[in-house]
Amino acid sequence: MFYKFTDANGWLAFELNVLRRLKFASALLPFSGETNLGAHIKRWDIRVAVNDLLQSAWVKAVASIQNNAEKLSDEDVSTILEDVYVPRYRLQNRALRNWFNETDAWWFDNARQTIEKLSSPVARAMALSIGIGVGDYALSFNEETRGLRQPLSNVFKQLLSIQPEATDNGQNNVCQNKTAIDFIVENQTDLMFLRLPQARHQRLKNQLGAMAWREEWLRGGDDFWNDLELRQAGNLGAAIETKHQYLELFEETLKTALHISVWAVAYVENGFVSTQDVVKIIGRMRRVDTVFTKDFSELTGSKAVIITA
Repeated sequence: MFYKFTDANGWLAFELNVLRRLKFASALLPFSGETNLGAHIKRWDIRVAVNDLLQSAWVKAVASIQNNAEKLSDEDVSTILEDVYVPRYRLQNRALRNWFNETDAWWFDNARQTIEKLSSPVARAMALSIGIGVGDYALSFNEETRGLRQPLSNVFKQLLSIQPEATDNGQNNVCQNKTAIDFIVENQTDLMFLRLPQARHQRLKNQLGAMAWREEWLRGGDDFWNDLELRQAGNLGAAIETKHQYLELFEETLKTALHISVWAVAYVENGFVSTQDVVKIIGRMRRVDTVFTKDFSELTGSKAVIITA
């Protein structure tokens, strides 16, 4: 059975609309990406387990999904921002100079080291998540608009002030930083929401583009990319050369999720993988229930699809 959504409420609204039709008390997201979906599901008092191999996605998930009650204290903020612009003997993370001028690089280097000293893992994740927002803000300016920019410490405080309060759903929500298959095998939930990663034919750093700075800031340098590629090799999300390769990795991922009773597989139909391809793979393992589609062609030239099984 097919349902077609033609409203323009956006990707998140489409995903939530579909999930509201399903019955589940716990949900697993092997590729969390941005945390909006997981955070919304959490507000339904659903136990949420999310994962992402990127640390930038993982820390955001810890801050908003694993966190049920914590806040950054005024003391935490003062500790992070005190002397944050003061240069030391040398940058601990020299890769920051590939992204920022010297003054900004010192801000991020000092902030990263100080955040690591916070006593709570959730507090560290909250501060790092806000730091990511500060970096994205700084990189949004060019030489012509740089004069309009606010001091980074002010931006940190402003971003903190607009953070939504943590939602306590009374559940032990899980956030992990693993390959999708390892994560799926280790967790039991009622539902798996598998948002298929975009097929990539190049190195992950190149695929991330301007967002690659986030990983280099969090990981303390730029010498980890080869190891990260090796860790993802043979898993959905790794660099591939053909559609056949991609579909094989997709099928292997589903095989590890047979212990999960409900699947919702979401992806963008952009000409590389078709709905028929995805339905065929899912149908080898269980009956396909419904195919939901939403046309975003006027905005992005693509169509969003969610298949439930």
